[in-house]
Amino acid sequence: MIIGYTTGVYDMFHIGHLNLLKRAKEKCDYLIVGVSTDECCESYKHKRPVIPYEQRAAIVAAIKFVDEVVPQENMNKLAFLKQRHFDVMFHGDEWKGTELYNHYEEEFLKFGARIEYFSHTDGISSSLLRTIINK
Repeated sequence: MIIGYTTGVYDMFHIGHLNLLKRAKEKCDYLIVGVSTDECCESYKHKRPVIPYEQRAAIVAAIKFVDEVVPQENMNKLAFLKQRHFDVMFHGDEWKGTELYNHYEEEFLKFGARIEYFSHTDGISSSLLRTIINK
């Protein structure tokens, strides 16, 4: 059984989010999705999500591709792997080749896990939606 893991804020849920979850589920048997808490989001994005954590988690949990939702309370992916084993983490390819994710790739191997990168859905993002709404 292949256990997959991915994370996100999933604010203003859109087709890009759905595409990511669908693609991830196609590559694993059991998909765990970490939804960033409001506090976690504020700590690294310096803004509060439009939709509160409890509602975002409920939306993600209702998606048929998702087997389990967990709160993402910090951005340390290695700490989560140590706490809860998974075989593959799915992530946006904008991080591929960065110092942080090269380090994660090396450390994950020690736990028998790997990272698979996906490209984003063109033309849609929560940031873009936020910009349109604020016009």
